[in-house]
Amino acid sequence: MEDAGESTRGCENISDSEEGRCSENDFGTSKLGTKEFWDDAYQKELETFNDIGDVGEIWFGEESMSRVLRWMDKAKIPENAAILDIGTGNGAFLVELAKHGYKNLTGIDYSHASVELARSVLQAEKLTDVTVKEMDFLSCPKELKGFDVCIDKGTFDAISLNPVNTNEGKRQYVQALKDVLKDNGFFAITSCNWTKEQLLDRFSEGFEFVQELSTPTFQFGGKTGNSVAALIFKRVH
Repeated sequence: MEDAGESTRGCENISDSEEGRCSENDFGTSKLGTKEFWDDAYQKELETFNDIGDVGEIWFGEESMSRVLRWMDKAKIPENAAILDIGTGNGAFLVELAKHGYKNLTGIDYSHASVELARSVLQAEKLTDVTVKEMDFLSCPKELKGFDVCIDKGTFDAISLNPVNTNEGKRQYVQALKDVLKDNGFFAITSCNWTKEQLLDRFSEGFEFVQELSTPTFQFGGKTGNSVAALIFKRVH
C-alpha cells in the first residue's frame, strides 16, 4: 500500500483550472524556487549531519524512491545503466540506487552545500564510486550526456517556482533533458506541483509517455485526486 502521508515539502499546489492544461503561468513563484533558499536549507542539513549523522528529509519520502526502483526492476534497467539524479539534494536516492546494485551513478545539484552533504552521506555509506557534481542543470556542460535514465524528484517543481526567468527556466530544463538523455533513454519525474496532464503537455515534444506510477490519492468535495504525480517518459526524435 502506498504511503498516504507522502512528504510534499516544498510544494506550491497548482489549481486544476483549464482541465490541467499547461500554461506559461500556472502558479505563483516562491522562495522555494531560489538557489538562496536551497543553499541555506542544505547548509543547515549539512551541519546537522556533521553533528549527529542525520541525513535530513527525504524528498517526497522513502516511498517515492521505492516506487521508481520498482519500475526500474520491471523495466529491466541494467545495473550498468548510466543514471543521472537531477537535483540530488542529500544524495539519499543515489544511496538507494547503489544499494539496489546500480553501478554507474551521477548526481548533480547547483547548491554547494547539497553536494557536500551528498558526498558526506555517500562516504558514510562507503559508496565511493558514485559521482556527485556541483552543477546547474539548466546550464550544464555539453560533456554531461549519454544517460540511460534521468530521475527528478522535485527539481522541475523548484525551477517552476523560481521568481526569475520562470518560463525560460522551464524551457531550458526540457532542452537540457533532451541533451543529456540517450535516444530511447528514460525520464522518471515525481512532482507535487504539476498534474499528470500538465506534465504530458510540458514534455510532449521529444518525449513519449510510457506510464504513470501509482501514487497516494485523496478525496475532497466528492472528487478523487493525487497529491503527487509520477510519470515515466522515453526520449524520442
